[in-house]
Amino acid sequence: MKNHLPMEPLDILKHYFGFDAFRPNQERIIRTVLEGEDSLVLMPTGGGKSLCYQVPALLRDGLTIVISPLIALMKDQVDALRVNGIPAAYLNSALSRSQQDSLIRQIHRNELKLLYLAPERLLASDMHLVGFLKKSNLSLVAVDEAHCISQWGHDFRPDYRMLGQLRNELAGIPFMALTATADRLTRNDIIQRLGLRDPVCSISSFNRPNIHYAVEPKRNSFTRLLRFLEDFRGESGIIYCLSRNSTESLAKKLKAAGYPAEAYHAGLPAEEREARQEKFLKDDLRIIVATIAFGMGIDKSNVRFVVHMDLPRNIEGYYQETGRAGRDGLPGKALLFYSYADVNKLKQFTTIEHNAEQSRILEKKLGQMVQYSNLRTCRRKFLLNYFDEEAPDQCSACDNCLGKYTYIDGTIIAQKALSAVARLNESFGMGYLIDFLRGASSARIRSGHKNLKTFGVGRDLSRETWSGYLEELIVQEYLRKSGHPYPVLKLTPKSRRVLTGGESVTLSARTEPAEAPGNSLPDGATADRQLVDALRRERRRLADREKVPAYIIISDATLRELAARLPSTLEAIRQVPGFGEIKTEKYGPFFRDVIRNYLENCKDE
Repeated sequence: MKNHLPMEPLDILKHYFGFDAFRPNQERIIRTVLEGEDSLVLMPTGGGKSLCYQVPALLRDGLTIVISPLIALMKDQVDALRVNGIPAAYLNSALSRSQQDSLIRQIHRNELKLLYLAPERLLASDMHLVGFLKKSNLSLVAVDEAHCISQWGHDFRPDYRMLGQLRNELAGIPFMALTATADRLTRNDIIQRLGLRDPVCSISSFNRPNIHYAVEPKRNSFTRLLRFLEDFRGESGIIYCLSRNSTESLAKKLKAAGYPAEAYHAGLPAEEREARQEKFLKDDLRIIVATIAFGMGIDKSNVRFVVHMDLPRNIEGYYQETGRAGRDGLPGKALLFYSYADVNKLKQFTTIEHNAEQSRILEKKLGQMVQYSNLRTCRRKFLLNYFDEEAPDQCSACDNCLGKYTYIDGTIIAQKALSAVARLNESFGMGYLIDFLRGASSARIRSGHKNLKTFGVGRDLSRETWSGYLEELIVQEYLRKSGHPYPVLKLTPKSRRVLTGGESVTLSARTEPAEAPGNSLPDGATADRQLVDALRRERRRLADREKVPAYIIISDATLRELAARLPSTLEAIRQVPGFGEIKTEKYGPFFRDVIRNYLENCKDE
């Protein structure tokens, strides 16, 4: 690094990253590091967490260590830093011993500003890295995806547990823990297990206003998926499935339907997984059909949609996975297919042997995911409230707020449900009640119950519809859940008034939702498709030359700004968000020439 760097955070932001202003909380977090304090950073996916440690790394003398769980994340971040002219590297098992030794020499010579490591590599006994780093000039240790250290988090990883001892070894160095998803219990656990010392906690808004949320019934889900994908031809997206077999079969069906898709799961050979991920990052593959083994830490900014074919296990995981759409700030869509049958499948994952407390928490988290899927009110409000953030009752950017439901007199429906609960002596859970109402021939329905008057009175409604109505009756306090670990449904004082005809009930009925906002250009600007395509081709050519994904050269948002602003000089390109000094010098002339050629052709027409 040169010694004549600007010394203010905003100067670093503009010089290297091409932005004129920080996002909320970023500068405050950076100042905390510069003052040598520990910090806990909660910031939504795509909210700019990496800048919180990258900027102070460039302002402080010495090396910043970034602990990260996945090789793909390290490579992605290091590629982006190098493109911006920042000396960075990663050290992981994919490097040969000679490459690792070369990196150690670079550290020794103070030639790097950021070094990315996996926790198991950092603490491997054969590397003796901790002892080496103690003697090095360290400026900061940043622990990314910090929820992995907590057994209450949605993605606990035992290797992260060892990081608490690292905090003791590097007592005088500030530590920063970063995560996009952690409730209060998980946050407290991170602080304790990582040994953070009076950390400054910075919790940014979890709102991702550019993401549209929707839930649809799982019936005919493949047909519904194809209808959804019609709006995204040529765009990148991730489709999540619960099982490895499901990813393989769905990818095969999508390819047959004309969509370039590949499966990704932990059962594939490592080389195959890496090859498919690389193709996806470089836009050679548009759709990845994956288990949750894919995507953590993936920094691909131009993912336009995320689909869940099966119910996620908890809100944290769902929120993080949907947050992989629209990281460039442009519109993204999140679609979940819901079936009550998924709930029973997932219940097997909520029991942790010899750990009743964790089992209880996991079951509660699954219940909250079911609640979200059955919502008749604003989905964004539910998500934000889950993370202790206030939100208005309507967001105008989810299926419910855009008119997915109309409201009906549901008194008779409610009377059927409440009467069935009474006839079953308030002794059964939701799954059994739904089967009873629908007159299911399931062997688990007790023979005596088949003779009851209310058996089969609700066979005209699907399981998912009944599930939604019962959740509504719970929310409106006509029913309540009681007991653990298998809660049963009980009547309430309000429900008795409905049964006697003294109170009517309003329920919701599904309609086709209004169309969500599309992928428009910034500030209402328009651009010729011919120019956008020409800029994309040039970006791809530069990316192939640099051997990095195209979005690392410039993001889709920056490309659209070029198309809207039509800058024809380097000085004008320098004013486009995303063009720092290095990128302007390296790539500006190429994009300038594309725009000039376009403008010349416009004159000739």
